[in-house]
Amino acid sequence: MDKTKQYVAMIGGALWALLLFFQSLGYQVEWFNEDTINSFTNFLTAIVPLGFALYGVYKNQYLVTKSAQKQEEALKKQGLK
Repeated sequence: MDKTKQYVAMIGGALWALLLFFQSLGYQVEWFNEDTINSFTNFLTAIVPLGFALYGVYKNQYLVTKSAQKQEEALKKQGLK
């Protein structure tokens, strides 16, 4: 998760640098401001761990793929499940 936070911070930093670059040129976009950058960074901070959690739940389901179903049958035959 630390790497994920670093990537989110890197994306936020790049957006801030882009905003400052545009402001130095005198170019303003109404929707691209400090609040939208902070909102997007907060969104990424929340959605990325959720994605990892959902992926982990999906990968740990024994009924999703055929190979997982075969593995579950083998575990039941061996009395491990």
